[in-house]
Amino acid sequence: MTDDPSADVGSTLVLPGEIRDAILERARDGQPEEICGVFGGEYDDAPGGTSRVHSYYPTENVAESPQTRYRIDPEAQLEVFERLENAGEEIVGFYHSHPRGPAAPSETDVDAATWPDRSYLIVSLSPLEVGSWRWRADEDRFERERIILSA
Repeated sequence: MTDDPSADVGSTLVLPGEIRDAILERARDGQPEEICGVFGGEYDDAPGGTSRVHSYYPTENVAESPQTRYRIDPEAQLEVFERLENAGEEIVGFYHSHPRGPAAPSETDVDAATWPDRSYLIVSLSPLEVGSWRWRADEDRFERERIILSA
């Protein structure tokens, strides 16, 4: 259910198994709509770097078409960023689900990506799969990222 460790990947995202499981459960409960949220922890933007998720913040999907898109309310996003700062954590990245699509960035995801070098974790429910990608703004593309589950 995670990336193939032998796949051609750049960076690494260390994700606690309990956070992955909570996101999977929320994605199942939220279908047919996409769910979304923010990751906090230790962020490493170096090529081949490792970011570590310590916390996650579920947010409401306020997109006009939540079955095929996600959008985090800007005010809610700022509140999450303040909570992260108060906790001494950095913005590691974001997550959302594709209830009927692959665990890979869609064209809509590419067009909406705005946080350079941050992780974008995508949960596919059909087939059940979790993938993570880093947005490389200087190259205008997503780069596949290895996921390592931690305790």
